[in-house]
Amino acid sequence: MPTDAVLRELIVRHLETWLPEALRRARRATLALAYAGGDDGAAEAALRVVADHADRLRGHQLTVLVLADGTEELPARLGAVEAELPATVAVHLMPGGPARLPVAVKAAGAAGAPLLSIVADPAADAAALTAAAAGKPADVLLATAAGTAARAALADAGFPLTTEAELVPADGAPAWLLAFATRSDRSLEAFKESLWAVAGATGTRYRDTAGRLLDATGVPEPDPLRHELLAELARSGPRTVTELRRHALTATVYRSSDAVGALTGLLAAGEVTREPEHGRLGGDVLVSARDARPLT
Repeated sequence: MPTDAVLRELIVRHLETWLPEALRRARRATLALAYAGGDDGAAEAALRVVADHADRLRGHQLTVLVLADGTEELPARLGAVEAELPATVAVHLMPGGPARLPVAVKAAGAAGAPLLSIVADPAADAAALTAAAAGKPADVLLATAAGTAARAALADAGFPLTTEAELVPADGAPAWLLAFATRSDRSLEAFKESLWAVAGATGTRYRDTAGRLLDATGVPEPDPLRHELLAELARSGPRTVTELRRHALTATVYRSSDAVGALTGLLAAGEVTREPEHGRLGGDVLVSARDARPLT
């Protein structure tokens, strides 16, 4: 199960967004890092982000839970970073990995306040995912084996918004699945921004729902998303721009903002029609497929 540079960088980038928002919403928050195996440096990277936001932590309490095998080595590894943290940050190390997350979350009193959980687990432990949903709001990033039914497991755990991306490492290592679940559209959007930025920086590619490999760049290639949106219109009939943006955000590897560019291209090519015919391509504009046949 990889907990490599890609996952570490993704954790760092998402924390840069999540932490200020969590501190804005509440006086206390919890960050849980749970790994089936060693953490491969992710805990240090996460604590460095926390240290960088030390000025924002005044008057707030942040609990950081680290659950991983080999935690006997972590105190020495984390010591230098912990020394930079304000007294209001409490770091707790526990052996046992994701299976211990329910106990750790309860002991930390994480329920009812912002909770971000990072769970690296090829088995996608159901009890761990349920524990990750205890926050208010609650977000979870699950790194698991490709082919895992992560979306269903996260829905069963109580998360209404989920997106998935299968990552194909540039070095030929086995593909793996990232799933992010939340109750916040804003958090989901932020995660997608981080996802594309990290893959572009590391050379990681995504596999879309049709099995195509996508190179992650600053401006994603629109053709695969055009296929996805046409397929959705063929399955479900006319949809508003808002609904198609949501589909792109949750059911594809793309961001919701990418859907507008893809729809603009489909309109220019005459593949779809819109109602009303003129004006801004706003959220209530109804889009219909002109021809149910897929793009060639």
